Amino acid sequence: MKNISILFLLFIASWLNMNAQQTVIRISTDETDLILKTAPNNRLYQAYLGEKLLNESDVQLLPHYIAHPASDGSVTPRGWEVYPASGAEDFFEPAFAVQHNDGNMTSILYYKSHEVKNIDGNAKETIIRMADNVYPVEVTIHYMSFAKENVIKSWTEIKHNEKKPVKISQYASAMLYFESPQYYLNEYSGDWAKEAQLSTQELRFGKKTIDTKLGSRAAMHAYPFFQLGLGQEVQENQGKVLAGTIGWTGNFRFTFEVDNVNNLRVISGINPYASTYELKPNEVFKTPEFIYTLSYNGVGKASRNLHQWAMNYQLKDGKGDRLTLLNNWESTAFNFDEKILGELMYEAKELGVEMFLLDDGWFGNKYPRANDQAGLGDWEVMHSKLPNGIPGLVKAAKNAGVKFGLWVEPEMVNPKSELFEKHPEWAIHLPNRELYYYRNQLVLDLSNPQVQDYAFGVVDKILKENPDIAYLKWDCNSPITNIYSPYLKEKQNHLYINHVRGLYNILERVTNKYPHVEMMMCSGGGGRCDYEGLKYFSEFWCSDNTDPVDRLYIQWNFSQFFPIKSMAAHVTSWNKSASIKFRTDVAMMCKLGFDISLKELSDDEREFCKQAVKNYNSLKDVILNGNFYRLVSPYESEHTSVMHVSQNKNKAVVYAYDIFPLFGDKRYPIKLQGLDPTKKYKVEEINLMPGASSRLSENGNIYTGDYLMKIGLDAFTSSRMNSKVIELTAQ
Repeated sequence: MKNISILFLLFIASWLNMNAQQTVIRISTDETDLILKTAPNNRLYQAYLGEKLLNESDVQLLPHYIAHPASDGSVTPRGWEVYPASGAEDFFEPAFAVQHNDGNMTSILYYKSHEVKNIDGNAKETIIRMADNVYPVEVTIHYMSFAKENVIKSWTEIKHNEKKPVKISQYASAMLYFESPQYYLNEYSGDWAKEAQLSTQELRFGKKTIDTKLGSRAAMHAYPFFQLGLGQEVQENQGKVLAGTIGWTGNFRFTFEVDNVNNLRVISGINPYASTYELKPNEVFKTPEFIYTLSYNGVGKASRNLHQWAMNYQLKDGKGDRLTLLNNWESTAFNFDEKILGELMYEAKELGVEMFLLDDGWFGNKYPRANDQAGLGDWEVMHSKLPNGIPGLVKAAKNAGVKFGLWVEPEMVNPKSELFEKHPEWAIHLPNRELYYYRNQLVLDLSNPQVQDYAFGVVDKILKENPDIAYLKWDCNSPITNIYSPYLKEKQNHLYINHVRGLYNILERVTNKYPHVEMMMCSGGGGRCDYEGLKYFSEFWCSDNTDPVDRLYIQWNFSQFFPIKSMAAHVTSWNKSASIKFRTDVAMMCKLGFDISLKELSDDEREFCKQAVKNYNSLKDVILNGNFYRLVSPYESEHTSVMHVSQNKNKAVVYAYDIFPLFGDKRYPIKLQGLDPTKKYKVEEINLMPGASSRLSENGNIYTGDYLMKIGLDAFTSSRMNSKVIELTAQ
């Protein structure tokens, strides 16, 4: 008993001494604190991550690690180290792993200094410098906190000054720790035409990994975002939720590891698969940004945090307008000529949209792009289809009274192309094995600066010769196959990383030279959907699947992380058993477009679409820039509902969708959110078919915001694939 008492006193004395010597780093938003502290040995630990602490004295009381008294009376830290490297005393997954020039694979990072920069009145950057005390290896951790949006992003920069390159085999962007009785993970997976499908699981002891190894079109199967419910499953309007995403248009990895005492570490970054990186002396290796928000009121609040942050800081032209459009793909595919396109341009004008978009199939002469098997890489207009070239189409669009947009896929090549004949070494492909083609194409090697110049030159030539082009649909239909870079040769382990860096170099050059050209990030659907990519793109294409029923789920899930104005949705002929009204009402939830010929439609359907475009344009600011609320989940009933509310709360748009309700199912009123409870709102159903009258019982009535949020609207029906769009106007 005496020995135990002495050990306890030694432990307390040691703990007090350690706290007296601490450096405290507080990274804060208006709602959240991330607090880091040093130990006396100058190693840095996460002391707290959670709701913002009101008293500075409470910050000082936080312990910096869990101390373990040893039998000799010493105290061993086994804490939440901010950036633990492999080879030391930590027993679990590290953030960083390096092999030094002498072969040693251990590093320990010590705190050196930090500084805080005010970016504007709302954002701060905290820069923490750390270094090994045995080897000349340095890691700088950056945290950017956005006060009003309650978002933090983190990345690291790694460099060294050893005589020869070192090998880094793990290089996380961030490591976060949590202590909770239970952890529930929402992850999103899928494939072509079934993107971002939700699944939920409880995390228990051991590791759960979400990753991708596709290189390009990297999010085809696993998506670069997740939600973590702390203490309970993720819910829309209550509970503590972490929503996180990585800004990297390539292979990523999230690791969730529950340890032996039920603490959780979350590690985010590039997937180091086949990517041990040989870092040269004084070269800086910068990791992608890990972006996250903590909500204490469910995932709905987390989504709105990310939406507002993205529009203010990350999304290209985040506060700007978006063009409504008519695309030709679903009505013509590859089978078109100038006459057909000219007619579609006048249909676009009649419809009331702002732009006509020409999709795939406009290029290639020696190997005409008549299907997806040839021509990709030969970006010369096909003379047999389009004798007047792109300038003729731009002029025709102007004559029709609409803007002109164009589809490109400059990162890819068909083996049946002049480009591949001339430069086979520009494609990623194995020199000594039979080639495997995904969608009859190969990926160009963007790690090669010559290929970067080529890809930029493709876009530059088109836009320089046709300055009135308003929009590019930038596609990427294939993951990397036949994984070998003729350019990198013996440095094949750099391919996955340098390929993505090459893509960013191209996009940076394009957006710097043509900042006002809107661009859609497309990748066979939603195969690209990350915030680093969205620095260069004003929107992304969620899925080639435009069946309105499937789209309700896809759009619901992408809205968890991305603002509505970044999500393109088109009205098409997929699922003709659904009415044109239902198809349009589903697309109108997002950035509206059409991919359908008006010739397919009856007179009433044409008039409906034209009126729907007018309605959309009149409500564009609310839809694109307002706050978004998910009201009724399609996962919990055969109905679903969402709404937009303007920033000043004077306007709102509510969507009510009946999917496949069973006969006689119980229907509940839709309780709205985000309104001003003291204001009065007029309720009016819009987007009605010609000659139809509203069947909404509250139509034309005036209610307080309080009533609408507590009592709600009786907007659901027993009809299948039925929809209502309801406009609320403050009186």
